[in-house]
This record gives sequence, C-alpha cells and structure tokens, in this order.
Amino acid sequence: MRRPSTGRLAADAALLLTAAAFALPLLWLLLASVDPSADSRVRAPSSLTADHFTAVLTDEITFTPLLNSLLLCGGATLVSTLCATLAAYPLSRHRSPWGRAYLLTILFTTSLPITAIMVPVYGLFVQVNLIDTMYGTALFLAATQLPFSIWLMKNFMDSVPIALEEAARTDGASGPQTLLRVVLPLMGPGLTVVTVYTFIQLWGNFFVPFMLLLTPEQLPASVTVFTFFGNHGTVVYGQLAAFSMLYSTPALLLYLLIARRLGNGFALGGAVKG
Repeated sequence: MRRPSTGRLAADAALLLTAAAFALPLLWLLLASVDPSADSRVRAPSSLTADHFTAVLTDEITFTPLLNSLLLCGGATLVSTLCATLAAYPLSRHRSPWGRAYLLTILFTTSLPITAIMVPVYGLFVQVNLIDTMYGTALFLAATQLPFSIWLMKNFMDSVPIALEEAARTDGASGPQTLLRVVLPLMGPGLTVVTVYTFIQLWGNFFVPFMLLLTPEQLPASVTVFTFFGNHGTVVYGQLAAFSMLYSTPALLLYLLIARRLGNGFALGGAVKG
C-alpha cells in the first residue's frame, strides 16, 4: 500500500481541525444543557439535570419567541422563494445582452453588509408606518435574501431542458402553465435547496428584527436569546445552552425532513427521449 503524501496528511489535519472547531460548540451545548453547574468550559457534568429545560420551557421565554420566528421566517421564505422563481424564469429562458450584467449586479448585492443599510431602512420604515410590524419585517427579510435566491434558482432552472417546455407549448400550454406544470416539478430539489437555505439564513438573523421590532411580544427567538446575558458579564450558561438546543430544533428538523429529497437529484433521465 502506498503511504499518504505530506500534502494529503496536511489536508486531513486541516479538515480535522475545522471539524473540531464546529464540533466543540455543539458538544458544549449538549453538556452544558444538562450540567447543574454549567459554565463556559467544555466538560463532562458531574451529574445530570433537566432543570435548565424546565426553566426555559415557558410561553414568555421559548414558545412565543419560537412562534414569532416561525411566522416571521416562514412568511419571508415563502415570499422570497416565490419572487425568486418568477424572476429566475425569464433570466433562464430569455437571452438578453443585459442578462449577464443584471446577474452580476444581483450577485454584487449579496455582498453588501446588512448593517450598512439599516439606518436608512429604519428611517424608511418609520416614514411608511412599517416599524414594529411583523409583515413589514418579514418583507424586508425576504428582500435581503432575494438576490442570492434568484441566483441559485436561475442556476437550477438552467438544468431543465428547454425541449420539454417547447413540447408543452406545442400541446397548447401557456407560459404560466409551462412554468407550473413542467419546469417547477422537474426542479423540485432546486426549490428545496433555495427554500431551506433561505429559511436557515433568516432563522439566525438577529440584527434586522432587533432593529425593526420594538414590542417584546413580537420579538423572535434570535433576539430573545439575549435575555440570558445579564448585567456585568453574567451569563446563565445552562439555560442558554438549553434554549439554544430548542432554538436549533426547527431548522434541524426541516433539514432532516427534506434530506432524502435533496439526495435524489434531478430525475430527468429519459425525459427528452423519443
């Protein structure tokens, strides 16, 4: 057997270090959530307790913020995915001399830091009476994810053969019917990727709802997590770990539910034969 090269060993070591950097915080969450004397160190608890989960499983701390997060992020994901689909279809199917410049502009907008535009956005929301509204915040969250969603959706839509649409139009299908009955069913994994990516990005967004929502009863879980950070640097580590695990559950469940579909890929084999 050939001995691994020095470059291969270095690459494996770098991957192990990267994996450890991601695994240690997750391990701390698991251990601190059941440790009665939890602190910032990663250590095995001397005894196990469920008191941290009992303390955070209340309407005020967990259930209401999680419901707000589901409504806020779910609505924003739906709007962003729908708009991305409608915008990506003409970009994918109709060639234009300005198409590449438009796509590069879309890609450039994804690199703009959200903090750079929050001051004018806050002023705009005040002027149009959208400040401290769930639907206004959801619309802005959808707009922040829309550029990259369009870029992803367009690339997935390019994988669907145009010949299938031409055959549908020959049979009398209109443009919207072709999109709904031919293109979208064939790019199910692509829709899933865009939806899941958008939802996860919005689920962890702290700054936008923190700036645009003022009523405590409307704050999502990404903002209320700061209630575990007290004054003078004190942190309730055990409850913070328990809440973080509960907060991560919806995004994890969403991924597990659609993981099999993501692995199926595009079932286009034989679709354009005959």
